[in-house]
Amino acid sequence: MNYAGIYPPAVTPFKDGEIDAAGLAHNVRRWMATGLRGVLVLGSNGEAAFLDDDEAERVVAVAREHMPGGRVLLAGTGRQSTRATIAATRRAARAGADAVLVLTPFYFKGQMTQDALAAHYRAVADASPVPVMLYNFTNVTGVNLAPDTVARLAEHPNIAGQKDSNGDVGQVAAIVARVPPAFPLLVGSAATVYPSMMVGAAGAIVAVANVVPEVCVALYDLVRAGRHDDARALQRRLTPLAQAVTSGHGVAGLKAVMDEAGFAGGEPRMPLRPVPADVRQAITNLYRELLDRK
Repeated sequence: MNYAGIYPPAVTPFKDGEIDAAGLAHNVRRWMATGLRGVLVLGSNGEAAFLDDDEAERVVAVAREHMPGGRVLLAGTGRQSTRATIAATRRAARAGADAVLVLTPFYFKGQMTQDALAAHYRAVADASPVPVMLYNFTNVTGVNLAPDTVARLAEHPNIAGQKDSNGDVGQVAAIVARVPPAFPLLVGSAATVYPSMMVGAAGAIVAVANVVPEVCVALYDLVRAGRHDDARALQRRLTPLAQAVTSGHGVAGLKAVMDEAGFAGGEPRMPLRPVPADVRQAITNLYRELLDRK
């Protein structure tokens, strides 16, 4: 399967505290009308940590129903124990995921040595009915999956790639240098899409693709076409909005601007809180400025 391209880490819309399946279906259909390679559900922006197991399975099933053939449905299944990760992976596969994205376990971060992480991923990959992608997000977990460990894991026949959300282009380059050309590295920082692709990243899974998928795909296409001046200019225009809906205001900010853009965002699930009206307006202004300058 070819994983190269751009993906939104889909938000999970809620209505009256419950999953808004119709809203999620609307989002998936709209995303799939663009050049996105696929969709990731149950990621950080999908508030996966706040979903029950049956809710998570339903999110995968709803997305699967509205994904056209040839697109990739990824599902986040990382848990703190290997046993629970395997169980979540099997549920996601049963619900229709093409591959799973597994975040490094981190609760006992002091004991999460590179050997422990490698053993965890091999056990998950051995048990998974679908391909497994590694997920490294040290800023959240405090655990780093080292390039040499990624290279060892890339040898496993059921480990299909990696998402790295650290925003460290140097580490991206180090991983790309160590893995086979067919092992895709997708980055999770929209501000680094251009430089990461220049050192060999195969694409990106970025929050801002939830709201401006066409712009993110255009950036990817410009880099692939070698139009570097245009790509750098678009990267500069995209970055302010991308930062506002990640490090700036997080999931709540992303959902707010999605509502303004005609997607189903909705409110975040507690303990996350909606952004104040002035923040919502500021993010909306960034969104409109980006579209006006396309």
